[in-house]
Amino acid sequence: MSAKPGKQPPMRILITNDDGIEAPGIRWLARAVAHEGYDVVVAAPLSESSGSSAAMTAVVQEGKIMSEPRELTGGKHIPAYGVAASPAYIVLLALREAFGPPPDLVLSGINRGANAGAAVVHSGTVGATLTASHAGLRGLAVSLDVLTPAAASAESGGAAIAALDRIDDEQHHWGSGADLAVRMIPSLLHTPPGTVFNLNVPDLHVDGIRGLRQAHLARFGQVQMSIAEAGEGFVRTAVQAAEEELEPGSDLAALAENFAVVTPIRAPHEDTDIRINVDAVRVHDPSL
Repeated sequence: MSAKPGKQPPMRILITNDDGIEAPGIRWLARAVAHEGYDVVVAAPLSESSGSSAAMTAVVQEGKIMSEPRELTGGKHIPAYGVAASPAYIVLLALREAFGPPPDLVLSGINRGANAGAAVVHSGTVGATLTASHAGLRGLAVSLDVLTPAAASAESGGAAIAALDRIDDEQHHWGSGADLAVRMIPSLLHTPPGTVFNLNVPDLHVDGIRGLRQAHLARFGQVQMSIAEAGEGFVRTAVQAAEEELEPGSDLAALAENFAVVTPIRAPHEDTDIRINVDAVRVHDPSL
């Protein structure tokens, strides 16, 4: 996309996800952002990478990370690539100009399922934006709460996991998530460099969403892992609903009330409030 004479070139935005290049959410997000005039490039994992956090993993063949051009339905003008790497690694590659000029902003999503509460630490969707944050870029992680209200509620969470496979992905309200994400970009650009917005949107038509709230991360996620069976040489896990009560003012509470919810977060950094008595720690000095 070329700039008009006397005007700055459009902001370049990388869009990635952890559901894979074929997921509908990334297609909806890319089309909405490109429609606003931004210079969009899409690069996402070739296969599902959910739960990858900010892992730097890739499939390497003969010393090369495989990448292939893809065409997005309804977005032929948007350059897109399927990459054999995790979302965070893809961000790192983009910053090093693997997919053209480096991005000014990173968007990740739209994820199939909410990324809320303390469980965001495990999210590949959020991990991609935190990697951008570490490099000084702003990021926006976008997730659609497909567990609520159509199939379950934010309180029942994991009870709806099995039902997701019976729901056509295209029937979810990806347009609502894309619309709110686009609206959030100007606000994000007015924050300090390195800021990440974690946006969760109810799976409702935009007219059915009660509004947008800023909220803190709940102490727990929608679902939790349990041990279903353990034996000699194996462990079998299961996913079940989180049993904790919803915290007032938390992101999960807002979702349960059909509000879209945003939480500003940052990449890990030093906790300057804690002082360590290093003199009390005995360290062996081989020179003594």
